[in-house]
Amino acid sequence: MYSVLKSYGLNGLNGFAVAVEADVSGGLPAFSLVGLPDSAVRESGDRVRAAVKNLGFKWPDRHITVNLAPADVRKTGPVYDLPLLLAVLASSGQLEALPADTAFLGELALDGALRPVSGVLPMALAAAADGIKALYVPAENAAEAAEAGGTAMKVYPARTAREVVDALRGVTPIVPTVPLPFDPADSWNSAPDFADVMGQPLARRAMVIAAAGGHNVLLIGAPGTGKSMLAKRLPGILPPLSRDEAVETTKIYSIAGQLPKGRGLITSRPFRSPHHSASAVSLAGGGATFRPGECSLADCGVLFLDELPEFSRESLEVLRQPLEDGQITVSRAAGSATYPSRFQLVAAMNPCKCGYYGHPTHPCTCSPSAVRQYRSRVSGPLLDRIDLCVEMDPIAFDELHAASPSESSAALRQQVLRARQVQAKRYAAPGYEGVRCNAQLTAGQVRRVCRMTPGAEQLLRTSYDTLGLSARAHDRILRVARTVADLAGKALLDEDALLEALQYRAQEKAELTF
Repeated sequence: MYSVLKSYGLNGLNGFAVAVEADVSGGLPAFSLVGLPDSAVRESGDRVRAAVKNLGFKWPDRHITVNLAPADVRKTGPVYDLPLLLAVLASSGQLEALPADTAFLGELALDGALRPVSGVLPMALAAAADGIKALYVPAENAAEAAEAGGTAMKVYPARTAREVVDALRGVTPIVPTVPLPFDPADSWNSAPDFADVMGQPLARRAMVIAAAGGHNVLLIGAPGTGKSMLAKRLPGILPPLSRDEAVETTKIYSIAGQLPKGRGLITSRPFRSPHHSASAVSLAGGGATFRPGECSLADCGVLFLDELPEFSRESLEVLRQPLEDGQITVSRAAGSATYPSRFQLVAAMNPCKCGYYGHPTHPCTCSPSAVRQYRSRVSGPLLDRIDLCVEMDPIAFDELHAASPSESSAALRQQVLRARQVQAKRYAAPGYEGVRCNAQLTAGQVRRVCRMTPGAEQLLRTSYDTLGLSARAHDRILRVARTVADLAGKALLDEDALLEALQYRAQEKAELTF
């Protein structure tokens, strides 16, 4: 007897439909699973057999053939356990024919309990796009799957395969899961406050510019000057996630298996801080199942690299593509996958190996050659992709004990939100599709948006020749100047905006620092 039902798999960031076909025929008892399954899928036969018996059903003592179509796409993970069990029951006559507009996802325990699986949200989105009306998932995955359902597709949470069978038979209906309220503004309350950072007015200003325009930042300073404190507080002044950004971020975390159990959409911007021993693969992503790396997990958020020169050269060069294109393509012998990587890079580094080069009171123990070697670990092309660079001086005692408190994150956030509103209105016009902030402008869009006064244009011309700027550096300076002008409420870029953008040039400041 033949049966077929629908399930879904993952191909990179997107889900795809999988038809689970089962045929029970005469012959010696055997179980054959075809359709390009990986090890986890092949092992599902043993899990399904034990679950069928422990749930009180009969395992057919005949030849069972299961095909996962399309057969030319590799199937990975234990997500097909539940549909395999139902297909076997249907093809052996123990369950009625299943509706064509219903799909199933879930891993089985040996007793028939359903365990959560990774990547449910992108698979649920694909199911909704295919016109699926009912989706059965493990209870712990129901919240994220419900975000894809809307009103057209209902998501049914189940704790055991028996609950799914009883619901399909109409014995015990399952109540559909309702999407959770989406309020990303609540994430601001959990972020550390900028009021805790004493002194460092230039660095604070740079972080406001970075948040307002989506720019990358490099902080250079001795230990204890507040580099990590500033980086950790950046998400607290960034605009709230839009729903599209939240869906994109949640898909990545779901695929990576890092979405908290029972969680719907992620409402706070990610903050990723990998250790400097992280490999290139852990940053870029990859492996046998093409898992997203830190570059993608920081999408729509902040990637903080502390002790930047201590990262391997291979790991740092991985950043060049996502910093330029906003996405990263992971290629292996088995195929390739492209993940979004639109993050803000915040990097921190000491001025030398011992950390005290140029310190007013603490002597540096590094030789000139050691300083040069330490500097050379960060390549010129990477520095050229960083918009803002700040040299942070040691904090004086009087600054630590100032009577007036520093500006809070709430006050700085208002400046950022006003600038972002200006940009949102500007980039709502045709020709700016996909642009959300100044840092995402293409070279052609920069020419249209960054109009200058005659004095500012002459200043930029002089600086271009004097500093030997690259074309990329030229455009990045204009993007930063555009953000400075947006913060000041100016339509044209004037000399003040250009001068402030030029003083943050990362490559030239790094060379002077060392």
